[in-house]
Amino acid sequence: MDRRRILKIFNRYLHFGGEESSVQKIHRLLEQDHEVTPLPLDSREWTVENAPGIVGQAWRTIYNPDSRRRLEDAIAKHRPDFLLMHNIYPVGSPSLYHAAVRMKVPVIQFAHNYRPFSVGGTLFVDGHTIEEPLHGNYWREIRRGAWQDSVLKSAVFALALKLLHRSGWLDSVRAWVCVSEFVRDKFIKAGLPRERVHALRHAWEPMTEPPPAEDGGYYLFLGRLVDVKGVAMLLQTWDRMSAELGEKTPELRIAGEGALEGLVRDAALLNPHVRFLGMISGDAKHEALRCCRAVMIPSVWWEPLGLVACEAYDYGKPVIAAASGGITETVQDGITGFLHLPGDVNGLMGDVVAMEGLPAASRTMMGLAGRKWLLENTSVEQWKRRFEDIVYSALKQS
Repeated sequence: MDRRRILKIFNRYLHFGGEESSVQKIHRLLEQDHEVTPLPLDSREWTVENAPGIVGQAWRTIYNPDSRRRLEDAIAKHRPDFLLMHNIYPVGSPSLYHAAVRMKVPVIQFAHNYRPFSVGGTLFVDGHTIEEPLHGNYWREIRRGAWQDSVLKSAVFALALKLLHRSGWLDSVRAWVCVSEFVRDKFIKAGLPRERVHALRHAWEPMTEPPPAEDGGYYLFLGRLVDVKGVAMLLQTWDRMSAELGEKTPELRIAGEGALEGLVRDAALLNPHVRFLGMISGDAKHEALRCCRAVMIPSVWWEPLGLVACEAYDYGKPVIAAASGGITETVQDGITGFLHLPGDVNGLMGDVVAMEGLPAASRTMMGLAGRKWLLENTSVEQWKRRFEDIVYSALKQS
């Protein structure tokens, strides 16, 4: 394996999330074998006292000459073999691709979501997944205010995407690295060259041995409390079960934070079978996973991958999930858990009832099948080999 110089570019969000956690993990894996230098970009740069005003931020979202110069200076200083890009918005802007073209440095672009083609990054508008942004039509996302709940900001972002795709600067991207085959297929349908679009599922570093598992009889949702994660339909499902099953309804525990936190708090007050844990980590998260009956992933958008399934499998727990996006590549229906159609309350309720009807030994076998899948498909060594293959293919084009 050749040791390479990599300049990593990630525009941090205002709030830490799963994407940033994945970026940090990729950085740790790569720096074991390569020289990885980060180019610091942070959305909080535009919240300080001397930040650009609203108009200045709008122009810089479309093209930020300051970020371009910062990248050009970093390229001149570190002489990277390639740029490893993740999120570049809003501070980075498409000007970073322009810099790569000007200085003839190849780009390897990670796609953690649909941001290269979607104003909101999710392709999810008014309760539905839409495909027209993949083909350059952003009107529905604009009207909905898909970026930061603002029609104006969404229009600016759509203009940035439109200009980027027409500029030719994306020719600098020698490899698009998607986190699932599902995302890869969507990007190819959007018009990217098939030979440059690759699938590379995130690596997972499992516990040497799962902790002694207990079955506390409850179902666990662990994630952001936002509409795309299916939080509202999950609560609807538990309301229906409570009405139909009464005291036989199992407990649902929800952990996380986000825009729908108020909805979850209200549900926990009204439904005795729903419990809100708030944001948990460390020992509290460990115990919640160790003692749950199954983990819930009821996403209603095209989930790019769904790493929560890997967390569940690490603890030897089965998963009940929506057959949505990349989730279908990690959850095997009837083997490691159950799958239902996205947004289908009856389907989700049926899966919970089916899980309840299984003998304890069968639920345990499902969880162990998930852990077996995890160990066989997500090793660090596999990830590194695949990434090196992608890099080799990309640099051959330079």
